[in-house]
Amino acid sequence: MTYDDLDRALLHALHLDARAPFRRLGEVLGVSDQTVARRYARLRESGALRVTALSDPGQVQWLLRVRAVPSAAGEVADALARRPDTSWVNLCAGGTEIECTVYGADVGPLLLEVLPRTRQVIDVEAAEVLQVFYGGAGSPYDKIGSLRPDQIAELRQPRPDPVDKLVLDEVDQRLYEELRKDGRAPIEQLAKVCGVSAPTVRRRLHALVAGGIISFDIDADPRLMGVPARAMLRLAVTPDRLDATGRALAEHTEVAFVAATTGSTSLFAAIGSHSPDGLYRYLTTEIAGQSGVTGVNLTPVLRTVKAATTHYGLRHAVG
Repeated sequence: MTYDDLDRALLHALHLDARAPFRRLGEVLGVSDQTVARRYARLRESGALRVTALSDPGQVQWLLRVRAVPSAAGEVADALARRPDTSWVNLCAGGTEIECTVYGADVGPLLLEVLPRTRQVIDVEAAEVLQVFYGGAGSPYDKIGSLRPDQIAELRQPRPDPVDKLVLDEVDQRLYEELRKDGRAPIEQLAKVCGVSAPTVRRRLHALVAGGIISFDIDADPRLMGVPARAMLRLAVTPDRLDATGRALAEHTEVAFVAATTGSTSLFAAIGSHSPDGLYRYLTTEIAGQSGVTGVNLTPVLRTVKAATTHYGLRHAVG
């Protein structure tokens, strides 16, 4: 499937405001709302784009690096992707390495029982995320796009004001689960599923988003995003330069996610570029210019089996 400038402009717009009405999107993009609706439906039906809801950005995250025998790496990746506590399951390196994110404090059973008992698994490396500098829930990747500054200003949403405590009732849970399936589900549909009025849904959704409890993200084909060359970057950084380096990488266009972690390296980043040559230039300029970096490890991504929430499966994995 090929993509044009309008497809990429729509993606950029949705990163800025995932639930903006088609009429509003059309006004900003300079096309009719029917055109925007048709483009969105085409991209969504083809699996190139999906708006989804994320929740609890403060929960514990683990980064797993699993090595498996070549003949079974795909099956192991697919099994990890089917778990509800995983996201961003990628087949990397020569197809024998799987990288993924696991959410939740109780990763013990997976690390100590499930993976060790899987005969096809050769080795497992796990690192806990200590500090996220950019990306994940609440930080949609909107660095790349074709929109003008004035268009961006029209669509960019204010940052949420996180609440210390908000008890989610049964209606909130139903609302969240429905938005996980379709982040652009109409208010009327959400009201029907939740068994409440449309004004109640609008009020609850506004409170959940404004409080940082629910945020929206886009699962998109890397070719649509313009970053078909992707890699996992691990840096060993001296402690005195860790925070400054993490914050510096957070500003780089190539970086979709960056965090300080435990483990043999102290900084992890998911990066992307238009080509392998672009990744090379990034390493030899931006990364080379960071003081305090004592080690670099770059692992290319071959295929994405699962994005934030979308499980592509092995046959339809994107890469």
